[in-house]
Amino acid sequence: MSNRRTGLILDFGGVLTTPLLPAVLAFEQREGLPQGACLTALYKDPEGVRITSDLERGVVSQREWNEFAGRMLNVPADGLMGRIFGDLRPEPLLIDAAAAARRAGIKVGILSNSVGLAPWDLYGGYELEKLYDVVVISEHHMMRKPDPQLFETTLKLMGLPAEECVFVDDTEAYVQAAEQLGLAGVHNQDPKQTVATLSELLGVDLAAS
Repeated sequence: MSNRRTGLILDFGGVLTTPLLPAVLAFEQREGLPQGACLTALYKDPEGVRITSDLERGVVSQREWNEFAGRMLNVPADGLMGRIFGDLRPEPLLIDAAAAARRAGIKVGILSNSVGLAPWDLYGGYELEKLYDVVVISEHHMMRKPDPQLFETTLKLMGLPAEECVFVDDTEAYVQAAEQLGLAGVHNQDPKQTVATLSELLGVDLAAS
């Protein structure tokens, strides 16, 4: 039996986009907030962690999250999620690598923790349904990474066993969760290095034009 991996599963924000942290820091600067205010209020404060987790699972709406985050940060709630991540841009190296993988016959899926889909859509303009074989947005499944069941759902939709897939994420804990299920994991910190690592794991030169 061939050991060649035939599936690639990609996170979205921070993988197919530019990194999240610079966008957040730029938002804080625009709003006159101290550096790290968003991280403290929304990812370290217990209530912030809870509501952000609920957002990713589709339990609360983006509008509800905006209202909560606006109160926590003392900034206007209107369109807050879109303002926080407004500086995100497509990451061409990984978008092109994903396209090259598909041309080589590798199934490519997206597995993303949702930030809500309205009023601001993180995925708008990326044509995910057209460009990728499988698209899993966490809120549609009432789960979030690193829930093993969400990875299992993605693998089932891919039609591939874990051992044949590579998973890429900018959050190391999610990479580790995938590895525990048998996927090969790649922690994306530098797109060029990630493409080189994927080329080796998949046996395809994903940097070739």
